[in-house]
Amino acid sequence: MTDTPSIDTVTTEATTLPSGHRPGAPDSSLYRRVWRWHFYAGLICLPVLALMAITGGLYLYKDEIDDLVHARLLKVEPSMQPSLAASVLMARAIDAVPGTPVRFTGPRAPGRSAQVSVRTHEGPVSVFLDPVDGRVLGQLRDEHRWMEIAKRLHSMTIVGPAANYGVEVVAGWAIVLVVSGVFLWWPRGRSGGVVTVRSRPAQRLWWRDLHAVVGAVGAVAILFLAVTGMPWSAFWGKHVGQIANDWGVGLPRYLWEKPAATPPLASVGDTPWTLRAARLPTSTRWTADASTPQPLGLDAAVQRFAELGIPAGTPISLPNGPTGVFTAMSMTDDVTRQRVVHLDPYVGAVLADVGYRDYGAVGKAVEWGVSLHMGRQWGWLNQLVMLAGCIAIVLLAVSAVVMWWKRRPTGRLAAPPRREGDRAAIGAVSVAVALGILYPLLGASMVVVLMLDAAVPRRWRARFGL
Repeated sequence: MTDTPSIDTVTTEATTLPSGHRPGAPDSSLYRRVWRWHFYAGLICLPVLALMAITGGLYLYKDEIDDLVHARLLKVEPSMQPSLAASVLMARAIDAVPGTPVRFTGPRAPGRSAQVSVRTHEGPVSVFLDPVDGRVLGQLRDEHRWMEIAKRLHSMTIVGPAANYGVEVVAGWAIVLVVSGVFLWWPRGRSGGVVTVRSRPAQRLWWRDLHAVVGAVGAVAILFLAVTGMPWSAFWGKHVGQIANDWGVGLPRYLWEKPAATPPLASVGDTPWTLRAARLPTSTRWTADASTPQPLGLDAAVQRFAELGIPAGTPISLPNGPTGVFTAMSMTDDVTRQRVVHLDPYVGAVLADVGYRDYGAVGKAVEWGVSLHMGRQWGWLNQLVMLAGCIAIVLLAVSAVVMWWKRRPTGRLAAPPRREGDRAAIGAVSVAVALGILYPLLGASMVVVLMLDAAVPRRWRARFGL
């Protein structure tokens, strides 16, 4: 969060303090240890954290950016005429892009287009149509959407699924940065660099104070972003979700007990975190003989979902195979109104209707955190607060690099020095152990860093400033 003054400054300050008395003083063993860990935590995660902050800040305004970039596909002239039937729009889409329709999204308001997702040999394609006259407005591959690119960059899945484990490690080290940064920022009788910025931009002190003040002001938002981003991580999020479901505090098992052979809900689109482990239900009315009823069709399913209170413009996934079901996932901005509803395609019976009300304590807490993290729960105010956190991360990354550049000797890393005999206080060790247990990948990376730090020969430390 903040860098300590230069070594000369620390030495000067130390002469005015009783030797080795206050654990938080700049000359103390604890202070040097925390500063060193803060430095290496920044070295490990700030580049990726800055990328996540930029892409996350953009994703906060996903709808606004999509409306601007893809206006010709998403907007139409408002009309008082009724929309064409969903089945007609789907047929027009298939005529334009041959393939298998997998999802239909009606217009959510007048002046908005309808959308049909089609599975083709080249991958999924979204076809956009004027809902009143059925005119095809255009098509777009999912991976070419700007916000989809930002989302994949944010999670690093753009370079492969395994990269998400690295993002989890970075998020863990971001927590270490906040905790250690607040410790280093703590006034200890100082006034400058606590809530004010001294000197001028040409001087390192200005950048040091800027780093400290921005970090102190943004600490809560940054910590919140790091913690609430963890549920979507590859390791921690998966296992915590499974534990929560097993204990009945995520999604109670009795609501959705399905065999593992049944496809996951995530196979039909973006899914609430609590429902990631849920399995799709199957139609109980389908049989392989002539007694199987005729499917109701998309138009009847759209009407049935409307009767159940599903908002207009909610994506409706189509049945996959003879036992598949219609699925509507209503991901409203208000997390308490989230709903996932499944319909039997033959008789229109509700096979499952699960929402926020059905989640356990952990599921509800995580869904609230995720909604706030994405800037959705409280509208523009929520967006601005999270955007401020993202901007703070970028400013911290830039100021940290400038500070380091201004104080580094040529050809040396100039890490905060470690003196022989330095020992960390039991409180600092306890915090590190607790974080390592809570976030195992962070704990494993801490052990690796400790081993590497211990393995560096003393002469290399002196030569390269390690």
